Amino acid sequence: MPNPLRRLRELGQSVWLDYIRRDLFTSGELARLIEDDLLAGMTSNPTIFDKAISDTDLYDDDIRGAGAGAEPGRVFEKLAIADIQTACDLFRPLHDATGGRDGFVSIEVNPHLADDTDPTVDEVRRLWREVDRPNVMVKIPGTEAGLPAIRSCLAEGININITLLFSVDRYRDVMEAWFSAMEERASRNEPIDRIASVASFFVSRVDTKVDKMLEALAAPAEALAGKIAIDNARLAYLAFEEAFRGPRFEALAGRGAQVQRPLWASTSTKNPAYPDIYYAEALVGPDTIDTMPPETIDAYRDHGDPAVRIRDDLDGARARMAALAEEGIEIRQVTDELEREGVEKFAHSYDELLEDIAEKQRQVQPA
Repeated sequence: MPNPLRRLRELGQSVWLDYIRRDLFTSGELARLIEDDLLAGMTSNPTIFDKAISDTDLYDDDIRGAGAGAEPGRVFEKLAIADIQTACDLFRPLHDATGGRDGFVSIEVNPHLADDTDPTVDEVRRLWREVDRPNVMVKIPGTEAGLPAIRSCLAEGININITLLFSVDRYRDVMEAWFSAMEERASRNEPIDRIASVASFFVSRVDTKVDKMLEALAAPAEALAGKIAIDNARLAYLAFEEAFRGPRFEALAGRGAQVQRPLWASTSTKNPAYPDIYYAEALVGPDTIDTMPPETIDAYRDHGDPAVRIRDDLDGARARMAALAEEGIEIRQVTDELEREGVEKFAHSYDELLEDIAEKQRQVQPA
């Protein structure tokens, strides 16, 4: 029986692993997954690194070697950059074979910079230089302050993963930043054929919030529960197709530009009442990426049923969005709140990571 993960690639969707830990490299597991055509990239964030560092002894020697007085933020960055470089090297043959379409590994800027444009640009430039791999992507949150940073860094030729996208309107702003940056480079006769960017659109968190709001209604609108996150993502994909199938993109494609693919993030199922691959199944489509944690990858490999469903029931999606508004729940208010909560959660996770590294520094020092 064909592996469902391979079938996804045939349908135009790449699977990236939303996880990183050093024993993936030392055990050879990541190399095997790449060689078996099951994985096409990898994403990381401080929460993932925190779990890897706190729950194992894989990083203890490096933390010990950094010294008890080393600043935890700098210790983390050195650990993260080393892992990102190793992962990039393992994915490099795939990156080359796909002409720079896949084989990327993402590293995130300090989440505390989400509302500061210039410091974000400075950090992106520094991480880009320090990782020093053509298949690294630097993550910038798609906040209002992030938009000019995204445009600036793309115009400089840096691969960017735009994260924390919830709103279709903000996603359109992100695509405009991409077009503007590529057109600026083209006007300067600078190459645009090897610059890669993805737009990470978060999915399940929308249902987590909306479902609670629906439950609080005097007469709960049960027909909308578990529907809005997928509808929101499908409407985002519609916006993607509208932007990247017209003459504006064709002019850039003539110079070798690749589409800025939507990446479905937060596709693991949070509500146990929904199937474990509920979101992954619904959002299969050409020119997309799904970044999955290990448990979702295992579930999809076991019982996934790949088929292009991303364009299904668009009329129903619009009708349910209208019905949601009639219930007094405005989707833009929901997505604005999710963006702000996401920034706060990312920053909190980063702070917890530094606290855990400081604790590790105390634990591993010689008596």
